[in-house]
Amino acid sequence: MSASEAIAILRRSFGGRLLLPDDAGFDAARAPWNLSIDQHPAAVAHPRDVDDLGALIVAARETGMPLAVQPGGHGAGSDVTGAFLVRMGGFDALEIDTDAGTAVIGAGVRWGRVIDALEGSGWVAPAWSSPVVSAAGYTLGGGHSLFSRTSGLGSDNLRAAWVMRTDGRHERVDDASDPDLMWALRGAGGVAGVVTALEIDLVPAPAVWGASAVFDIADAEAVIRGVRDLAPSVPSTLNVTVTSNRMPDAPQLPEAIRGKSFLTVQMISTDGPVDDVLELVRSMAPVLREVVGQTSPAAIAAQSGEPTDPTPSRGASAALAVLDDATIDALVAFHRHDDQWPVIGIEFRMLGGELASPKREGFAGLESAGWLVYALAPLFPGAPIQPGDASLALFRELVAPASAERTVPTFLTPGQTLADAATDETLARLRALRERFDPEGILHHGRLPR
Repeated sequence: MSASEAIAILRRSFGGRLLLPDDAGFDAARAPWNLSIDQHPAAVAHPRDVDDLGALIVAARETGMPLAVQPGGHGAGSDVTGAFLVRMGGFDALEIDTDAGTAVIGAGVRWGRVIDALEGSGWVAPAWSSPVVSAAGYTLGGGHSLFSRTSGLGSDNLRAAWVMRTDGRHERVDDASDPDLMWALRGAGGVAGVVTALEIDLVPAPAVWGASAVFDIADAEAVIRGVRDLAPSVPSTLNVTVTSNRMPDAPQLPEAIRGKSFLTVQMISTDGPVDDVLELVRSMAPVLREVVGQTSPAAIAAQSGEPTDPTPSRGASAALAVLDDATIDALVAFHRHDDQWPVIGIEFRMLGGELASPKREGFAGLESAGWLVYALAPLFPGAPIQPGDASLALFRELVAPASAERTVPTFLTPGQTLADAATDETLARLRALRERFDPEGILHHGRLPR
């Protein structure tokens, strides 16, 4: 059977939407969340149910066009030319059990819906601040959350998954029924099967408290060093991020931050105020302004300024084994330099806590890292791309000497592979499992080139 014949058969039986390049709406459907990435799949499929997924697997086998799953458009980073690009919006079930502290989340559900459903319940989701990120894509790629020191990576909270295997079977799997598949799903997600729903642990949060302290950028070295030195004594219920901000003089920004440089220390506790740590942070340098008090993930998301519509962006990251003085000095000097204007933010996320001892085995892990650093260089309309690319390349050079052996797959950038997030041993295990679970190459190779 030819590819065109197989696709024609698929279109007649498909209950959801199937778009080909000549169809109206195809260009919008193929676009990922990060609009700086231009991807050209052979078709875009929006399956309605498990039967549609089964039909896609048959079509992939008949045509040789693999299935590349991007639940909500985030996580694009590999070449999907010639593939079926699969969106999972039709799998939108959400069930929350606050007695058990668990949730069953469909693969098309975004974190904002989960966050809103948990508001005031005494539980929070293992998510970052953006409400538009797919819970499935995030969790299956590792996922570092606002509460990762308290609960581990997002993937570490994966209890079970409903998976469409490449032989057409759809079933619930957990560590008892298929520990190898669960290991792969915790960080390497899509190389082993198509996940239709997740069962995750929620994070106990009897009293969510937050503090945000803003400092003059001239005090950046002292404050970053001071927070770093606090890390060994910070309780696992407290999650800390330090951000060096260099905002452009852009009219869309509020007057208070437009064209300004400053440093922010953000703390989020799941168990009420941590006044002793806050006082130590205040003592590091004069505080320009601060906000302290009871908060919630919904409030944090609303205040985060994260884009809620697709936008072009670039970034670079690294998990650091140590955050030493040399790395701090190099990154602060880098961010102050006029040539590095494209980088508007460098974020330092404190690790440790429960990240140091995962409760479940998985491909993703940050046991060997103390900090996660990220540089953001947005793409502004009409601005040249070369300066930002050069800045991010230099950022990578500066952090390389202190980098840990593993990072989180969700922090990989276009062009990077899972080899950049794994040891040789874990990568070899993953390759062997993929050969077992997907010997025909039904699933797109993603960030694990064949």
